[in-house]
Amino acid sequence: MKAYRIKGMFLMKNVWQPFSKEIAAENEEDAKEQIFSIMGSRHRVKRKMMKIESITELKGDEIENSVVKYRVEGHHE
Repeated sequence: MKAYRIKGMFLMKNVWQPFSKEIAAENEEDAKEQIFSIMGSRHRVKRKMMKIESITELKGDEIENSVVKYRVEGHHE
């Protein structure tokens, strides 16, 4: 599992809100799907109302979210 930081914007009440979120995922496509799911669930935003600006793979020391860090480094299957 890898860690990704996804940056983008979503439209809420006619205003584009920026976001940055760390995700643990198998690949970039999986990370993108997860962010659509999370933001859609949390903010009731449709996919077409989201713009992803960047997806960056993170190294272990760059991960800030402790849950993501655990899933990437501490999760053994």
